[in-house]
Amino acid sequence: MGEERPGFTPDDPFALVEKVKGAIRLAAVNRVALGLGLAPGLSLADARARFPGIGVADLDPRADAAWLERIADGCDRYTPMVALDPPDGLILDISGCAHLFGGEAGLRDDLLVRLKRLGMEVRSALADTPDAAHALARHAAQTLEMLPVEALELDGEETVGLRRAGLKRIGDLEARPSQVIAARFGEAASDRLDRIARGRDIRITARRPEPALFLERRFAEPIGRTEDALAAIGQLVEAAARRMEEAHRGGRRFEAQLFRTDGLVRSLRIETGLPVRDVALVMRLFNERLDALADPIDPGFGFDLVRLSVPRFEALSPLQLPLEGGAVAEGELAQLLDRLSTRLGRNRVRRLGPQDSHIPEQACFAFPAVEAGSMGDWSQPEPEEPPLRPTHLFDPPQPIEVVAGVPDGPPQRFRWRRELHEVTLAEGPERIGALWWKRADNGGVARDYYRVEDRHGRRFWLFRHGLYGREAKPVWYIHGLFA
Repeated sequence: MGEERPGFTPDDPFALVEKVKGAIRLAAVNRVALGLGLAPGLSLADARARFPGIGVADLDPRADAAWLERIADGCDRYTPMVALDPPDGLILDISGCAHLFGGEAGLRDDLLVRLKRLGMEVRSALADTPDAAHALARHAAQTLEMLPVEALELDGEETVGLRRAGLKRIGDLEARPSQVIAARFGEAASDRLDRIARGRDIRITARRPEPALFLERRFAEPIGRTEDALAAIGQLVEAAARRMEEAHRGGRRFEAQLFRTDGLVRSLRIETGLPVRDVALVMRLFNERLDALADPIDPGFGFDLVRLSVPRFEALSPLQLPLEGGAVAEGELAQLLDRLSTRLGRNRVRRLGPQDSHIPEQACFAFPAVEAGSMGDWSQPEPEEPPLRPTHLFDPPQPIEVVAGVPDGPPQRFRWRRELHEVTLAEGPERIGALWWKRADNGGVARDYYRVEDRHGRRFWLFRHGLYGREAKPVWYIHGLFA
């Protein structure tokens, strides 16, 4: 679509473009382009007709959303109640937090300074309700009365109707009863007016739920070494462990946030399979996570705030030590899984759990090893009987060539991977029907399974897909290997 012009400087007109209904249009412009009369919505052809040298680049909504998330992370230093206002806004509920920064104006000034260090142009507003603050910031108005009726964000026809009636500003609507506005311009107009100008407070939904526990440490002078930041995390983990011990609880998730002075934030997250409050274990996992980062943490001009959050609390039962050491082995296995999951990635270390299905390949499912919870019971063979299911399944089953008795006899010999196997023992068939309510599953065709053993003592799990004379032409597969 568009390409950034080489040699572009902030003093040149520049725009981001996107395709809208087959035409390439301006989606955003810089201040220079705006001063030249170029505005979002204008076609790129018209913009280049006026200024052939305008610099353009493709709009990247994903990058914009990721950047907005990063800014929201930085705003967590001011309040845990941060909500996204896409595509380019944030709403902060600073109730009870402003005194830490010398009042609401002091908090806003501190935030604006940090954002400007990142090269951003920002419009901000303070108001009693989220909708009022949103409207004041979007329309750069000083008071609610001076807001244009476009701040109500109604449909185009309703906005035109308001203007034709001589109601151009929010102040023109405030003196009129809500019933009159609703009857003439719709319930949406009355509702939006109440939320913007009449103090009706619709609380924001924070993008992150409030953690069960969070602690933080602020520094008068920023710390410039990652080792010092890690030491501060260790102190916070010790304090959290004391709080959890008093509550007889343990944490399953821990998140450390390192706030840089320029407004950017780096986060370290770890999970454990069992609830823990062992400081040494938690710090070992944080070190593992730090070592596994592809992008090392850059302190920049230093960290001035370190925060530790424990999103989840769970009861921590006292560890019992039976003579055979089962609980000890279970704890050691859990620690090993925690370390591997932290170093390799949450979804790269998985375990299997049973699932209620008679289709063999659907009888189990994989999930991250650090997720706790009952996995149910695996089916067990009868005492002194061989297992009904093999220890290894092929996914998908592999086709084989079979010589068998017709119509329903067991296989007599089969060729798999170019090797011929003479069957000496066979047991079956075990018929597994298709899911009749889901014809797509299992091919809609029954399977006859056989446990067979060749003359070398190797045991296989074979099945015939389809029944002679009743379904499609049967095809043979090998589905698994017994130990």
